[in-house]
Amino acid sequence: MTESTEAAEAPRWEYFVTPLLLHNEAQILNNWGAQGWELVQIIEGPAGGNVAYMKRKA
Repeated sequence: MTESTEAAEAPRWEYFVTPLLLHNEAQILNNWGAQGWELVQIIEGPAGGNVAYMKRKA
């Protein structure tokens, strides 16, 4: 396989970052999931609270 063939076959992703409110994390994640977003990671944000990192094919 050549480099150009590998690049053409590589999936393209778009990313989204959203805060997660403590009282309805599942609802927030289900809403994004229904729109095709996949959860990648949840971490504590710089200002406190949880932040979800999402991705989906572009």
